[in-house]
Amino acid sequence: MDYVLPPLPVTAVPVAGSAALFPVRRVFCVGRNYAEHAKEMGFTGREDPFFFCKPADAIVAVADGETGKLPYPSKTSNLHYEMELVVAIGKAGKDIPVDQANDHVWGYALGLDMTRRDLQGEAKKQGRPWEVGKAFDKSAPLGPIHPRSVTGVLDKGEIWLDVNGARKQESDLSSMIWNIPESIAYLSGLFELQPGDLIFTGTPEGVGAVVKGDQLVGGVAGLGELRVEIV
Repeated sequence: MDYVLPPLPVTAVPVAGSAALFPVRRVFCVGRNYAEHAKEMGFTGREDPFFFCKPADAIVAVADGETGKLPYPSKTSNLHYEMELVVAIGKAGKDIPVDQANDHVWGYALGLDMTRRDLQGEAKKQGRPWEVGKAFDKSAPLGPIHPRSVTGVLDKGEIWLDVNGARKQESDLSSMIWNIPESIAYLSGLFELQPGDLIFTGTPEGVGAVVKGDQLVGGVAGLGELRVEIV
């Protein structure tokens, strides 16, 4: 095929325990999906889930045992961490029933939804989209994807994040307002999900700012650790 520009390479993430790679199509993120985080952001109650997107090339793939490098982004003085469980979709579907949603999950990974909170806050005030706060370059550090065939279905277990050795976020996956099957089912009514889609499933309370030199270490029970340094 005669392209006028060279096509960009496919964004891909390592598969845990394998030399294989998981190709990424779209990156969806669930907003305010833990009750205590919703409260710290000024919201209460079980509202319908809502979603925003990051571009696939925002991903910073971090291999097991390595520390990812995240450049402090431009135009912000308030960069926040949000530790999340990420779901990798392996089977296409639209209007997926809740009781069948886990069949569409290929695996799970650790992710950070990094946020330029000052820019996001200004966008909220003006009723504007969130892309400048959420979808900037390298805003999605991601660990290896663990196949569901190995982990089993994840619906509970500790999720946590340390910054410079101090615990900042700690909760349980069972504390999600909308659990993973419910989020997949709802999202599939808005978009036809395809293999290669990723879903960041929300962050617990305790979000906060980081600066250059900070060391972030987060995890979910059974998925190891994700290590990132702000540079």
